[in-house]
Amino acid sequence: MTFAEQRSHSLIFMFLLTSGFLATESFAAAFYMPEIGTPSSVGTAGVGSTVNTFSADAAWTNPAGMTGIKTDHSMAGVQVIIPSMKFDSSSSTTVSGGDGGSAGNIAAIPSFFVTKKLSERLHGGFALTAPLGGGFDFGDNFTGRYGVIDLELAAVALSPSLGYKVNDKLSVGGGVSAVYTMFEETLALRQAGPDGKIKMRDLDDWGYQPFAGMTWAFSDTVLLGVTYRAEMDVDLKGSLKIEKSGPIPPSTRLKISWDNPQTFEAGLRINLTDDRTVMFNIGWEDWSAFSDNAIDVSGGALNPALVLDRKFQDTWKIGAAIVEKVGDSIYSLGISYDSSPVEDKDRTIDM
Repeated sequence: MTFAEQRSHSLIFMFLLTSGFLATESFAAAFYMPEIGTPSSVGTAGVGSTVNTFSADAAWTNPAGMTGIKTDHSMAGVQVIIPSMKFDSSSSTTVSGGDGGSAGNIAAIPSFFVTKKLSERLHGGFALTAPLGGGFDFGDNFTGRYGVIDLELAAVALSPSLGYKVNDKLSVGGGVSAVYTMFEETLALRQAGPDGKIKMRDLDDWGYQPFAGMTWAFSDTVLLGVTYRAEMDVDLKGSLKIEKSGPIPPSTRLKISWDNPQTFEAGLRINLTDDRTVMFNIGWEDWSAFSDNAIDVSGGALNPALVLDRKFQDTWKIGAAIVEKVGDSIYSLGISYDSSPVEDKDRTIDM
């Protein structure tokens, strides 16, 4: 290898390591889904999740709530996400190109839940959900293409759980999610002549995330719910393909690692009347644990490794909802707020 070729390799990989890998579209505080596709979750903006004691999605949202379900129960749902993501290309003064239009990917996310009454006190459950994800495509002519062109992050979780009624006031529950995570990203390579492309493809991994919950009935009308999800290691492995880049090898192996953060959420449900219920919740998510993103390249002439500090910080959430029964119909309205995991000055183009 000549010195010029070796230097070219080095520049390519340093560009990759310091550009836009591991981007995520912000659905909630970062890339956790704040809601799942069921009426009690979407209909309350996620506020009712921790105090759900009446439908099968409690198997995921708070397994302790399954003890309030009187019979075996199953349900399925689909949540459609239509994100708005636009970039102001006038902020770019050095790179030509457009703003990429409306880049957010529309996603239809199915889910399935089932609970079974094993005894008067013990209940079992199973959930199939998509707990995190995001995606966008700004196109090859995007002015920020050297940071990112397109990206897709998705995960599917299979979650068995158990709930146990300790007494008339207290119930506890827990489970574990087997999470399959998939990730792909494309960015442009700046060079003399036409752009090259860096493609991260077929990165995937199985991870395991325990979760637990508790409900406490202060009275017949007031219920407290608490849920906790543990931190989960993510070690994605796949391929790195470099196109139209002269002497650079066309492909090699790639590993990207980060930590999905632990979370804590508490909710309160108050039955004002037989037909009207209000709910409140607060939550915390440990996004500072995600801040360090590691990338390792192997199988080529150079095998660089780097840890990128995203400068993420912990986030908090708060919300309120009201549910009203009118005849045979139930109407709900909720609002929730999640703080940002990163300050504006530290936000990279891929975020």
